[in-house]
Amino acid sequence: MSGTGRGERPEAVVFDIGNVLVEWDPVRFYDGVIGAERRRALMAEVDLEGMNASVDRGARMAEAVAALAARHPDWRDEIEMWHLRWIEMFAPVIERSVRLLRALRAKGMPVLALTNFGVDTLEVARAHYPFLTEFDRAYVSGALRVMKPEPAIYEAVEADCGVAPGRLLFVDDRPENVAAARARGWGAHLFEGPEGWAARLVAEGLLTEEEAR
Repeated sequence: MSGTGRGERPEAVVFDIGNVLVEWDPVRFYDGVIGAERRRALMAEVDLEGMNASVDRGARMAEAVAALAARHPDWRDEIEMWHLRWIEMFAPVIERSVRLLRALRAKGMPVLALTNFGVDTLEVARAHYPFLTEFDRAYVSGALRVMKPEPAIYEAVEADCGVAPGRLLFVDDRPENVAAARARGWGAHLFEGPEGWAARLVAEGLLTEEEAR
């Protein structure tokens, strides 16, 4: 039986971006720049995750970072790195995942993106990683102003893409986002590495083993 759970062959594949196509690891970045001890102190005192979530909901990165730095002047330099050196946190590319995306497109399979991402940061990412412009359609939380795993963002995809939920195959690295997709009837795969994702695409009949290498 197909992994969609209904024996239906997917008609579109929906990719998350961060930690599926490109690694996203601010902790690793800060540990490398200021050391793990100082990074732990920073993240204990400053709500960087909350600030980033506001960007994913539509706030402008520069404005959100500036406002947070103004509230925490002792950490100004470190906070400003989130904006000035953001692309260093969003690296490296997961090369095999990109090959899988392109293999699907080469076979005529519609490939969509569904991502929690700021509008301006996605433009920075696309400039560095041109393959991020290759989706047939991209559904971006910062533009839609709603985030995974909230049902409304999945509803937005369904309403726009023209593919029935049971014919969508979604890949994401966060269990809660995968669970939300499955709750709507989507096929979904928890990304734990490109090898497992490649095997899933082969099992679904979307790629051959050779195409999925």
